[in-house]
Amino acid sequence: MLLGCCAMATVAWAQGDNKLNAPLEDVNKVRDVTLDSLNKANTARPVPGSSRKGTNPVLFLVGNSTMRTGTLGNGNNGQWGWGYFAQQYFDKERITVENHALGGTSSRTFYRQLWPAVLEGVKPGDWVLIELGHNDNGPYDEGRARASIPGIGTDSMVVKIKETGVVETVYSYGEYMRRFIRDVRSKGAYPVLCSLTPRNSWDDASTITRKRETFTKWQQEIAREMGVPWVDLEGTTARKFESYTPWKVNYMFYLDKIHTSELGARTNARSAAEAIAACEGLALKEYLLPLELPKEKFQREKGKPVVFFTGDSTVKNEDKDDDSMWGWGSVAHTVFNTKKCTLVNAAMAGRSARTFMEEGRWEKVYNSLEPGDYVIIQFGHNDMGDIAGGKARADIAGVKDSSHVYRLAKDRTYKVVYSYGWYLRKFVDDVREKGANPVIASMTPRNEWPGGKMERRPGSAASWAKEVAEELGVPFVDIHNLTADYLDRKAGSKEEAAKYYKRDHTHTSRLGAELNAKMFRKGIKKTDSGLKKLVK
Repeated sequence: MLLGCCAMATVAWAQGDNKLNAPLEDVNKVRDVTLDSLNKANTARPVPGSSRKGTNPVLFLVGNSTMRTGTLGNGNNGQWGWGYFAQQYFDKERITVENHALGGTSSRTFYRQLWPAVLEGVKPGDWVLIELGHNDNGPYDEGRARASIPGIGTDSMVVKIKETGVVETVYSYGEYMRRFIRDVRSKGAYPVLCSLTPRNSWDDASTITRKRETFTKWQQEIAREMGVPWVDLEGTTARKFESYTPWKVNYMFYLDKIHTSELGARTNARSAAEAIAACEGLALKEYLLPLELPKEKFQREKGKPVVFFTGDSTVKNEDKDDDSMWGWGSVAHTVFNTKKCTLVNAAMAGRSARTFMEEGRWEKVYNSLEPGDYVIIQFGHNDMGDIAGGKARADIAGVKDSSHVYRLAKDRTYKVVYSYGWYLRKFVDDVREKGANPVIASMTPRNEWPGGKMERRPGSAASWAKEVAEELGVPFVDIHNLTADYLDRKAGSKEEAAKYYKRDHTHTSRLGAELNAKMFRKGIKKTDSGLKKLVK
C-alpha cells in the first residue's frame, strides 16, 4: 500500500523486465539549458553552505523551475519558484534555507551538472529536500538529453549525445533518487523526497491532475525502500486548488500552466511547510515557525456576523479626536446596529487595492472570514499614479483583467501588477469562496468644484468599481455620487463643503466621515444585500 504523508519503512525492490521503457514525452517543448544559462545561474545561486550560521544546519533545496524559475530566479518574467519563499516558514536563527534549484533540470541533469558542487557544501546534520521529475522526459541522446529511464529499476544504458559526442550512462528515475539519498547520507546529512508541484491540469471539473502512476508512485516506493521521509507537496497544494474557483487557480500560474506566479509560489511554499509538519517522524518540522494563518484581531460573538471594512484613509485614518482626520469605517457604528453585528475596520491609510494585497492585509481579512460575514471593499484614491516609481502603489488602469511585470525603482525588484478590476475580482472571489458576502463601494468624492458642482470622476476608479460590481452581481453602493449629490444640495460650494474635510480636499473630518457613513446606509438600503438588515 502506498504511503500518504511520509515513507519510512524499508522494502525490497524486485527488478522487472530487462527491456528498457521508452522515455517520457517532453510536453513542454522549451529551450535547452545552455552552458551560458548555467554560468549565469551559478552567479545567482548561493555558494553551497554559505548561509550557515555557526554550527546550525542548512536546508538545501534541490529542484527545477517550479522551485526556482528562470535563470536568475528573480521573477523578471513574472514567474516564481516556491523555493524563493521557503525560508519564511523556518526559524532562521536555527536553520537557513538555500535554494539550489535550476529551471529545466531533470534528476539526471541536476545530478550530473549541479549536484557535485551542492554536495560539497553539505555537512553532518544538514537536510536536503529533493523535488525533481517535471523534466525527466524527452529524448535520451539529443536535444535537451535530460530524460531518465522511467520507473525505479536498476537498469542503465550508455548513450552518446548527438550534438556534443559526450558519452553518458543514463539511469532510471528511481536510481537517481537512490544516488541522491546515498550521497546525502555519506555526508552525515538527512535526505527528504518531495512530490512535484501540481500543474493547472484537471482530470475533471473538480480534480487536479496528479502524477499518481509515475513520479508520485516512484518516489513513494523509493522512500519506502531507502527508509527516507516523503512529503506530499503535490497533494497539499492540489487540495487547495480544488477548493478554489478555476479563475483563482489560473492566476496561481503565469504565462503557462506549469510555472507559478508569485501567488502560486507562495501557496506552494506554504504547502511544503504544511506537508513537512504533517509528516510523521520527520525531525525537520522542529525547525518550522508556527503555521497559524494571520488573522484580524477581534472578538467574534456567536450568532453575530462580522462586517469587515477594507480600503484606504477615507475608511480608516487617525480617528482620534475632533481635530484629526477620520475614515468613515471608524464611525460606522453610527449607522450599523452593533447589537446585530460586529464591526472590524481593516482599512489602512495610503493603500491601494494592490498594496492592500501585497502587504498581506487582505490575507488577514480572508483568513478571518466565516460564512455569513460581510466585506465592504472600497479602493480608488491611491490606485492611480506611479506603478513602479514613487510610492509604487498604483494598479493598471481599467476594469479588464490585465497584468504586466514591472521593475520597482525603490529596490530594483520585479513585481507583477494587475489591473484595478482584477484586484476587485480577486477580493470578491475570495469572499465568496469563504461563504461570506462582498459589497463594493465607490471611493469617496474630493472637495473640488469644477463648474460649480462637486467633482465627479467618470472613467476612473469611481466608475470602474460599479462596472466590476455589475459584472459579478455584487451589491454596489455609490458613495462617490451619493455624497457629492448631498453636498451639491446642502453646501453648494467648496468653501461651504470644507467643514466636511480636514487639511486637504480628500481626507474627511469627523463630520465628513459620518456623512459618508450615512450615504453608505442610504445606498445599501437600495440593494438586495442582507447587509441592509444590519444598519439602523
